[in-house]
Amino acid sequence: MEAELTALAASGATAFVGLMVTEAWTQARGRVARFLARGEDVDVIDAELEESREELIAARRNGDEDGAADVTAEWRIRLRRALRDNPEAAEELRELLDELAPRPTGTTVSINHNTINDGTYNGPVIMAHSIHGGVRTVPGQEPGAR
Repeated sequence: MEAELTALAASGATAFVGLMVTEAWTQARGRVARFLARGEDVDVIDAELEESREELIAARRNGDEDGAADVTAEWRIRLRRALRDNPEAAEELRELLDELAPRPTGTTVSINHNTINDGTYNGPVIMAHSIHGGVRTVPGQEPGAR
């Protein structure tokens, strides 16, 4: 359960920080602040989110990848603590993430380049996180084709 909450906190922080540099942040900020407040002053959380946004924009403008990563890390830690203290909030966070960053519909393509060293393989080797809708090889790119 702890690993699941940690992963959810990381997803939430990534989504929230990603939204901070988009036009959608104006609409999302209040929802995010209310979720994060959990008994705290919403205006204080809102101000902290805005401060993080300004830090993020400055970091990206200056090419400071570490600074941008720090903003994400800060919110990941805060979300992880919030979920640890209130595990029931996990479902609410999932719903909020679905609303703020809906999953794409239709076909999505992601290309990774993997390398296998050693071994004997008598057919195609497929490495994937998840596959939906089957697998097909592209003519001329089968194993052994050069």
